[in-house]
Order: sequence, then structure tokens, then C-alpha cells
Amino acid sequence: MKASPILSSGKKFLCKALSFLGIGLLLSACQLPKDTIDAEVCIYGNSSASLLAAIQLKKSGREVVIVSPDKYMGGMTIEGLGGSDINNHAGFKNDHVIGGMTLEFYKEVARHYGIANFDSARTDAKTWRFEPHVAKRIFDQWLEDYDIRVYRESRLRLAFDAVKKENQQLRSFETENGKIFRADLFIDASYEGDLLHYAGVSTIVGREPNSLYQETRNGIRHSNTYRNFEVAVDPYVVPGNPESGLIHTIQDEALGAAGAGDQRIQAYCFRACLTKDTANRVPFIKPENYKREWYEIYLRYLDAGGTLYKPSYSIPNNKTDLGAWHDLSHNLYGMNHEYPEGDYQKRQEIYQYHLDFTRGLFWFLANDPEVPVGVRREWSQWGTTKDEFTDNEGWPRMLYIRDGRRIQSDYVITEHHTRKDSSIFIEDPVAIAFWPPDVHHVRRIVKEGLAYNEGFVFGGENWKPFQIPYRSLVPRKSETTNLLTPTCLSSSHIAYGAIRLEWTFMLLGEAVGIAADLCLENKVAVQNLPYAALKAGLEENGQIIGMR
Repeated sequence: MKASPILSSGKKFLCKALSFLGIGLLLSACQLPKDTIDAEVCIYGNSSASLLAAIQLKKSGREVVIVSPDKYMGGMTIEGLGGSDINNHAGFKNDHVIGGMTLEFYKEVARHYGIANFDSARTDAKTWRFEPHVAKRIFDQWLEDYDIRVYRESRLRLAFDAVKKENQQLRSFETENGKIFRADLFIDASYEGDLLHYAGVSTIVGREPNSLYQETRNGIRHSNTYRNFEVAVDPYVVPGNPESGLIHTIQDEALGAAGAGDQRIQAYCFRACLTKDTANRVPFIKPENYKREWYEIYLRYLDAGGTLYKPSYSIPNNKTDLGAWHDLSHNLYGMNHEYPEGDYQKRQEIYQYHLDFTRGLFWFLANDPEVPVGVRREWSQWGTTKDEFTDNEGWPRMLYIRDGRRIQSDYVITEHHTRKDSSIFIEDPVAIAFWPPDVHHVRRIVKEGLAYNEGFVFGGENWKPFQIPYRSLVPRKSETTNLLTPTCLSSSHIAYGAIRLEWTFMLLGEAVGIAADLCLENKVAVQNLPYAALKAGLEENGQIIGMR
């Protein structure tokens, strides 16, 4: 299928000329028709799941197009998340659930770093680690090898009239740059779930109450010891005086009822790629809009005897994949709640705030005279790298969006799927999630007169890997019949914390690519795809769907 040609420059010129001459025409006569792109399958999103879905469809001979709202393809896999959740330091040996093209990606990584025998080295955590630019190079090569059309910097116009449907079938959507994308089947592989939402699919943002699915770890957390403050930190501008207001990063909110639901989401951060290597290091720079008062909490934490986090090498060539999961770091609890459903301006504001804060924090820790000498000595040895994110002064071009929209479908993955003491039979597995429930704090408030982080849930003894059902990737049939998602699947907030890994998204991207091809081949709604056919396709692709 070919893209429709845009209006000729000659007609554009004629319209301008007639307007200049004052010749009255009906508006419709000179209104330029939008550029229309046709494909069998249209994938929206810049994530690694987008790319893996597209590859599966191209392997099946389908005409596919990716519409990326951003310049780069690969999502967090190329934006600093260097594979730290495979065979990680916590002792999770989860590499055996990775198959298909996702496994081929990691084999490409290993080949790049000179690992000749992948199978013998796969139990070593280092085998799975990579630098951001290496992931980008692999993905860019795959896009070229599979001849995948990508329309970059083409953001969905965030309006319900931008998405056209006939009955329950999605027909097209329009981007801000005036393009219309038509297809027989669509995939939303974004982190935010914009296409799903504007296509009329039921979605949710935030935490459900525990009572909704009879869960125990969802909703507001009254007692949070994990990653909470190890020392007593006074939250007030004038210590001990609540009337003086709160210092930066602390929200003026009541704790609320234990287990109650809300629209709060876990914190975002940058996965910062730093180095001590003087040949590749760029010293931290004080931002132009540096606000020292933003970092008062760090001084109080240190004064109270707290030990701050510090970078360490975790990916090849002396670089960090510096996340933020500590009691006090560059995880900005409560500063991102408007992101998932915000417009592009709001999202950019949140990105810029996080960037300004993080750049300022690292400079502060390395240079401020009130920071203890030992902390300054450590942080001043670090800096951004010369060879990563070269178009953004060494900083990732996107935030780590740990939470966006999730669809609300007929099948919902809940905490019960993740628990050892629960047994739920999955009749239509497409991949395996092998990570504990992992949701970061959602806010920083005052509790009993001290700074308090609220919301973190991680691990515990009562968790297990579980199969992800195909039914969680499809909307309700009454809402749309030709739309799939590998990234915004139907799950509770706490269960999503066990799914939201990049390699899991990649596996799910492959699964929806296979499913999309079979739906077109069998001319069925995505909800009516026979699982036997899907299972055969998954197994042929080398996907791991059975539990050991």
C-alpha cells in the first residue's frame, strides 16, 4: 500500500494567488488536503516495543508504519536504561524467560562487546548490560535491515476528533504536523497511551483502592519503611515551625486513608549516564536557572547523619546507568502527576523541571561549600559523557516514564497474579513477567512532623514470575476491535509494577506483532483471535510462554 501524495505545489500557489487577488472562494476550495499515509498496520509510539512489533509484522510480509512522537526510536532502552534488571544484583535469575527477537537484541549487544559464546556467558549479569548508543545503533540497523517506515516527530493531535472510528473499528488518526495515518489494525506502543485514550478505550491513571480487586499493596501506604528516610528530616522552611511552609520537594498533602485509591503515579527520573573517566568526562555544569533552595532537604539529610547515594559503574566502558530508588536522590516524588494526561506543553514543562533539578543537584553535590567535603570529593569526580546523548549535552532526551495510562479491559492482571500463595491459570500466555511488584514512592509529605516518602512497594517474599495473558493486551470489544497495546496493558497499579520492564515490553511488542498479523490473516477482531494460532506463532518465534 502506498502513501497518498500531498497536494501539488502548483495548487498551493494558485490558492495563495487567488487569495492575494481578493477573489472570494469557499474555504473548502482552497483548504489543503492533509498528507495521508496508508498501511496494513500502524504502530504509534517510540518505545522498543514499537520496533519489535514492526519487525514481526515485516517478517510476516505486512506493510507497517511506525508513527513516533519523538525523534529517536527505542524508548528507555536507548535513553539510559542499560539492562540492569536482568540477572541483577538482587539475585533474580530471569534471563531464561527472554526469547525471540528480544533475545536476539541481547545477543547483538554481546557480540558488540566481544562475547563470543553467548550461551555460556548468559548467566553473567554483565552479558546483558549495554551503553545507550550501542542500543541505538542496533535498533537503527534493524529499522534499516527490515525497511521499516518511521515517521518521526509526529505527535498525535490530542483531541477526540483526531481519531476516526466506524462503529468499533479505528480507521485513522491525525498528527499535529497534519498527517493522517490509516490502517486496518493499530498498535499503541507508547508509554502514555494517548492513542488508546483518544480512540475511546477505557483507561486509568494512578492507584486503585485495595478493595477494588481485593489487593493488599495498592492504594495509599500508611506504613512505608522501604526506601524511606533513614534519618529524621525537618520539612519546614523554619525548622520546627509548620507556619513557615515546606521546603522544596515536599507536598502539602494529608496522608489519606490506608489502601484508598488516587490518581498519583510513581516517580519519574533520568537514568543518568555518568563517568569518572577523564578522557570521556564532562564536569557537571551549574544550570542557568539554578535554584539553590531546591536542595535544602539534602543539606538537612546530611546534617542529620544521613548517607547520600553516589554513582557507580554498572554498564560497559566505565559508565553508570544511574537510577533513583533511594530515600533521597533525583527521584522526584510527587512532581509528575500531571504528565500522563497532560498536553505536550505540560509534559515538556515536567521534563524540563526534572532536567533542571537533576543537573542542579549533581552540580550542588559536587560543588556547594555546605555539602560535606567527602560527598563533594566523590561527586566532583563524576560528570556526563562526551559520547552519549550528544545532542542534549549528555542528558537523556526522555524521562523514565514508569507510569502512564493503563487500559481497563475485560481481563485485569492484579496483585494476585504476582503472589506465591495464589494460583491463577492463564489459558492464553504470550510472555512471562519475571520481576517483583516494583512501584516507587508517589509523593513526599509530612508525617508526624517529619519528611515522609509514601508509596514504595518492592519485592518481599511472597512474589513469583507469572504468565501475561493475551486478553490483557486487548481493549473491550465494545470499545474497539482493531487496536492492541504491549505497553499500556490491562493491569492494576501494583501488578503493572511487575510488568513495566523494557525487555518485558519488547517481548510483548513481539507478541502483538504476531497477533496483529494473525488477526489480519483470519479477518477477525483482536478479541476473537484463536489462541491456538497465536501460540503456534509465538513458539515459532522462539517466545518463552511456559513456566518452569
